Amino acid sequence: MNDMTCKFRLLHTMIRVRNLVKSLDFYTRLLGMKLLRRREFEDGKFTLAFVGYRDGGTHRVLELTHNWKQEEPYRMGDSLGHLAIAVPNASVVCEALRKEGALVPRAAGPMKG
Repeated sequence: MNDMTCKFRLLHTMIRVRNLVKSLDFYTRLLGMKLLRRREFEDGKFTLAFVGYRDGGTHRVLELTHNWKQEEPYRMGDSLGHLAIAVPNASVVCEALRKEGALVPRAAGPMKG
């Protein structure tokens, strides 16, 4: 895996937020980040908002995921969703991880919704 991992890079960290308006205010107004992009997913009933100090093409950003029907606050540990890592070929990496005994909960490919 070492030869393969030299081309990996961290893209973003996803956290779930219950109140997107308050979260965007916190990260943009109080921490000085910029709202880089926002997208609504009607079928999946969620919104993604990416914030950061610079564009995510070359810098790491935060992905704020707002699940529209989430009424209760997230408990400690429930809000972290994932770390996104760019790799040359996700299918090859997933297969190599499986061979090493790692759990790969979802096949490589686009998300649903």
